[in-house]
Amino acid sequence: MKQGRSIWTLVLDLLITAISAVIFYYIFVVAKVRGAQVVAAAILLLSVVIIAVRTRPKKIKVQNKVKPGSKVVKLVLLSEDGESVKEWYIEGETSVLIGKSSRHGEADIDLSDTPYASLISAQHAVLNKASGKWYIEDIESSSGVGIRKSNQSKAVKLEIEEPSLLEAGDLIYIANTRILVK
Repeated sequence: MKQGRSIWTLVLDLLITAISAVIFYYIFVVAKVRGAQVVAAAILLLSVVIIAVRTRPKKIKVQNKVKPGSKVVKLVLLSEDGESVKEWYIEGETSVLIGKSSRHGEADIDLSDTPYASLISAQHAVLNKASGKWYIEDIESSSGVGIRKSNQSKAVKLEIEEPSLLEAGDLIYIANTRILVK
């Protein structure tokens, strides 16, 4: 939003409030019109609601811009708003297990504290590095694994035990949990 536009919006909001206050004062104090008091109260309430809605803070989404095809070095857990929650550096690794850690085993990418943890298997997916490239496989998870390539608008569900190439900018869906490949 341009700076000049926000000043004019503020002036307009103040003008609406001033006009509403004048109408309110006239009806209640000067004219003492009983039937119109309800209308005046409704106008005043409406103007307050309009101003409250127009001036509420806007959510700013963090743009996770990643150059497609660049070297994969980390995975980023995203919140529902697209903000970074947690990061895992995978540079130097050859295999990474995604799932939930338990007394029976430990996942490299532990999603047991995410909102959709109940939909995530203990051993949900695995990332393997071969010839300098990362591949992801669904290892018989209960709710599946999806991939949205950086240049695509829709995610594709992976077939079990069929590796899929990962590149920087891709989104991994483990249940409803999103992980950005960077």
